[in-house]
Amino acid sequence: MSAASVERPHEERPLIAEANRLMDRNPGYRVEIIGGQLLVTPPPDGPHADALTSLSVPFLTAGLHGSETRVLQGVGLWLPASAEDYAIPDLAVVDADYRDRYVENNSYEPLCFRLVLEVTSSNWKTDLKTKVAAYAEAKVPVYVIVDRKHQRLHVLTDPVESEYATHRFHSPGQLVTLPDSIGAKVTLDVTEILQAGRAKKNPDQG
Repeated sequence: MSAASVERPHEERPLIAEANRLMDRNPGYRVEIIGGQLLVTPPPDGPHADALTSLSVPFLTAGLHGSETRVLQGVGLWLPASAEDYAIPDLAVVDADYRDRYVENNSYEPLCFRLVLEVTSSNWKTDLKTKVAAYAEAKVPVYVIVDRKHQRLHVLTDPVESEYATHRFHSPGQLVTLPDSIGAKVTLDVTEILQAGRAKKNPDQG
C-alpha cells in the first residue's frame, strides 16, 4: 500500500468533510474538489449514460479490462494541486494494481491513470476548462472529452504543467484512434458516440 493511503480525520480537512456531507444529502450527485473549490454536478441524464456505455464498449472489446489494465467508471483521481483536491472522471483506464494506490475518498494516485474521459453535461465548461488544467497538472497522459454542447470529441495528450501540448478536435464522420499508451488500440466512432449522447431537450447539454 502507498504511504498516501493513510487517511487523516475528516474534521482536519474541512472541504472533504463538506464534500462528504453534500454527497450524503444529495444521493446521485457528483461532488469534487478542484482548485480548492467544491464542484457539485447533478445526476446525469439518460443520453449521458447512453454515450458512456457506447464509449465503454471499444475499451472492453480491446481487452483493456484485463490483467494489465482496468476500465472504471466514477472512481476518484487524487489531484496534486492541493491537499484536498480530487476529481471523479466519468470513465478511466487505470493500471490493474490501482488498489495499491488508494489515497482516500474513493480516490487513487494519478500515476496509475492512463486515460480519463468526460461526457459533458450542463456544466460543460468544467470539463473543457477546469478539468483540462487539473488533469494536466496530475500528468494524466490522455484526456478525452465527449463535447455534447458543441458536438465534437476532444483528445488531449502530452500534459505540460497546467495544459496539454496536443489538443485535437474531431467531428461527426471521423474515426479516432487513441494513443497506444493506454494499453491497446482503441478506435472511437465520433458519430456513434455523439448520437448516443444527444438529448432532445435541454439544448445546453448538447
